[in-house]
Amino acid sequence: MKKALIIATGILLMLGACQQKEEVKEEEQTQKTETMNHTEEHYTFELSDNVTRQKVTFKNRYGITLTGDLYLPIRLAGIPKNAENNLPAIAISGPFGAVKEQSSGLYANQMAERGFVALAFDPSYTGESSGEPRAVASPDINTEDFSSAVDFLGIQKIVDRNKIGIIGICGWGGFALNATAIDKRVKAVATTSMYDMTRVMSKGYNDVVTLEERTKILEQLGEQRWKDAEAGTFASGSILNAEKLKGDEPQFVKEYYDYYRTPRGFHERSLNSTGAWNATNAISFMNMPILTYLKEISPRPMLLIAGENAHSRYFSEDIYNNAFEPKELMIIPNAVHVDLYDRIDVIPFDKLGTFFKQHLK
Repeated sequence: MKKALIIATGILLMLGACQQKEEVKEEEQTQKTETMNHTEEHYTFELSDNVTRQKVTFKNRYGITLTGDLYLPIRLAGIPKNAENNLPAIAISGPFGAVKEQSSGLYANQMAERGFVALAFDPSYTGESSGEPRAVASPDINTEDFSSAVDFLGIQKIVDRNKIGIIGICGWGGFALNATAIDKRVKAVATTSMYDMTRVMSKGYNDVVTLEERTKILEQLGEQRWKDAEAGTFASGSILNAEKLKGDEPQFVKEYYDYYRTPRGFHERSLNSTGAWNATNAISFMNMPILTYLKEISPRPMLLIAGENAHSRYFSEDIYNNAFEPKELMIIPNAVHVDLYDRIDVIPFDKLGTFFKQHLK
């Protein structure tokens, strides 16, 4: 029973599988939008007094325009006066289904405080970035998103293009590792609360999905494609993080709710706060393992950070065991998965700062 619950939860709540969300009356939807909507400049964290933020756009290799926030350090103690044209830079994204006004922006704000040029961006097809249809993800395109962020950072006059690293949060941890493996311009990579989305979508949490169950999922996805083709549009999958908890959900689902559905981390453009991936979103993840070439990150350094009590901890541990040196695994005592989204007292930003200062030089 517990196994079935984990599988169902993983597929329906995290992956946007083939179960259309219930229709909402137009009047109710309007009321919901008015209630949940924030100002255009809503961020889930406060901008540091030592940092400036500006909106930027850049295109990836597929012609999709990505929107990001560029965080720049104001003069900080310890930064040499001649460093303006020689600054290290970091591209940051995640979690999977989140937007730049949430965790990735908070990370960028913190890293800019420590002297880095930091870019937090919305992935293709989500947030303020372009791409049609909306609410879809791709192992290939989302890996490319990181490389296009490196493109952007590397042509900024204040950045030394030989000093660029990336940080991936949650599902974007896997994409960050994949991007680092293929893009040799990335000099160092760090992940927090990482997920390998291709692994969890194809095998479920803790790899418990059987061949029979996988086959059934693929058959359902194929049937959904017929429905979408007949309708001429892409149906939405299951709502991510329901507006109200029933009470019997797994603990990690309650933790997601506590971040995405409360003022703590809610953002109206985040799929995890208000929406769903489209119903066939999982297709491209089902047989495309993104970490096949993990060992090719070496000799560039890797830092993996996970919570001691995080349901996702095994992803980071397995990556650590399979990767070549130099590598480091940092387990945060008593922390759960979402603690590394926004808990400034828990996230080891000083460690991240030291790691990148050491390796982006």
